[in-house]
Formats: sequence, C-alpha cells, structure tokens
Amino acid sequence: MIEDVIARWHRYMEGRSRDVLDDLLADDVVFYSPVVFTPQRGREVTTQYLLAAADALAGDAAADGPGGAFRYTKQVLAGDTAVLEFETSVAGRYVNGVDIVRCDDAGRIVEFRVMLRPLQAIQAVHEQMGRRLTAGA
Repeated sequence: MIEDVIARWHRYMEGRSRDVLDDLLADDVVFYSPVVFTPQRGREVTTQYLLAAADALAGDAAADGPGGAFRYTKQVLAGDTAVLEFETSVAGRYVNGVDIVRCDDAGRIVEFRVMLRPLQAIQAVHEQMGRRLTAGA
C-alpha cells in the first residue's frame, strides 16, 4: 500500500495539484512540522502546511554545489511507512531533510512528519514558511 501512496505523493510534488493532495490525505491526518511544537491535525491545516512547504522548499535553481532545486535523494518503504530524504536550497542555504509518511489501509496519509538539518536551514525554512502561511499560501 505504501508504494502506491508514495507514487501518488511524487505525482503531487511534480504538479502540485491540490486535488491530488486532497485524495492523498485522510480527514484526521496529523502533520508534524520541524518548527512548530504542536502537531497540526486535520486535512485542511495539513494541506495549508504542505502547500506552503512545497513553495518554500522548491529551491534555488541557480545554487552551486549541494542543494539547488528540490529533489528526493533516497526512499525507504516498509509496511505502512515511508522515509523520503530530500535536498534543496532555501535563501542560498543548503537544506537536507526527511519526510516520514504513514498511511492507512485505504491508501490515505494519516501522518506526515518533516525533519530538517542543519540549523541554518531550519531557520531559513521557518522564515519562508511563516511568510507563506501568513499570506494564505
């Protein structure tokens, strides 16, 4: 099941269609942000965070060296869980992170957790995400 969910997630990331995202997320999905202590609960708020994150993490296409435009570099799929490692650049800073995704038996994402490194990347992403969420992504 997780293989299909992640294939649909990659399709969402390629086109960023809200319809694809709506079909992927369970009503009671929980989103864990790398910069917000409280888990965000529900499809609507998770959608807002994921849309803002896709924009914020799109990357600096002209960056030299590691980073640049957003791309997944590794994935591990097991049971109902996937770990997707990614790289990008935000505001000229290298960002390395993982998305940890868990799905239910119906093929919907029930948990989405994002982890980032290094500290400068977390700060840059926090700033970009804050702007997008305040503006209504």
